[in-house]
Amino acid sequence: MAAIEKKIAIQQRVLPSYRIPFFDALAAECEQGLSVFAGAPHSRESLEFGARPAIAKFQPGRNIHLFSGRLYLCWQEGIMNWLQSWQPDVLIMEANPRYLRSGAVINWMKARGGRVIGWGLGSPLPSGSLSKIRIALRKRFVRRFDALITYSQQGADEYAALGFDPKLIFCAPNAVAPRPVQPLPERPNGLRNGKPSVVFVGRLQARKRVDMLLRANALLPDELRPAMIIVGDGPERSKLEALAKEVKADVRFTGAQHGADLERILREADLFVLPGTGGLAVQQAMSFGLPVIVGVSDGTQSDLVRAENGWTLSTAKEEELGKLMQNALSDIARLRRMGAASYRIVSQEINLETMVDVFARAIRRVTEV
Repeated sequence: MAAIEKKIAIQQRVLPSYRIPFFDALAAECEQGLSVFAGAPHSRESLEFGARPAIAKFQPGRNIHLFSGRLYLCWQEGIMNWLQSWQPDVLIMEANPRYLRSGAVINWMKARGGRVIGWGLGSPLPSGSLSKIRIALRKRFVRRFDALITYSQQGADEYAALGFDPKLIFCAPNAVAPRPVQPLPERPNGLRNGKPSVVFVGRLQARKRVDMLLRANALLPDELRPAMIIVGDGPERSKLEALAKEVKADVRFTGAQHGADLERILREADLFVLPGTGGLAVQQAMSFGLPVIVGVSDGTQSDLVRAENGWTLSTAKEEELGKLMQNALSDIARLRRMGAASYRIVSQEINLETMVDVFARAIRRVTEV
């Protein structure tokens, strides 16, 4: 991939630790440098942050959070000073009209001949009595961008439905890890120790819905009920351990695991399950050849988890999860094929290298003379 010859800026509301490898990988391709601006999350958010990039430059700002829920707005102090100091050729910013400095930022870039790329999940068409006004405002907002980057085809279709040129919409599937360097693990055609192994990896907090996984496990017939490994720590651990005893689950809580210890767990598992929100571990599990069951998401996983390699819950009910787990564990040969499909997806399609390539193509497209 040819180097990016422009000076790049990226605006984020916050800088989560999981996103740093991507920004560093993209910065490594930018000959004139890349700078990231972001503030701190709201105190109510369970978001790991504080780590800093090694290659990309970082400029902290101050987020002023206004209201909450559907009325949430954010004012970012320091963003104009950052732009004036960095003087970027291209700005990649979150395509979110709830960020109150967005208009001024776009105006500043355009007045200096710069290009602005919006980065967002998409924009579902609203309904209701004010839908026409809201759609008109969204169309007006997205038209100010020179290109748009989104995580999924679903998001691309939503932006196109607002009248944005599809040729200027780039789909960069959400990736948090590079393509795997280890080969696809070899697993036996049968089961180790005569029963399947199901693994969860993540912080033990309410939104991960590990309680739903434990209750769903209890709904399975005895011959399919797996040994479960819960990897991670957090405020819900004691409650989950008590629940596991209550539902008589065969489960082992390992606490947080990293490196070779986590890799060993993933190699020995048969199925990965993440019932709640947040999916940083999904791609890692897939890189070890695991089929996956994931919860209802915001669309960022729609291209990652498919019929060929897993299942996505349509509800947040333990009955549905139990049925999916029973279906998955009832055919081990199929489970192995789905695991191989997971490995192929993260090796060939969805990884940091692919994501960087899409962003680079978008930058080159908007800077073509």
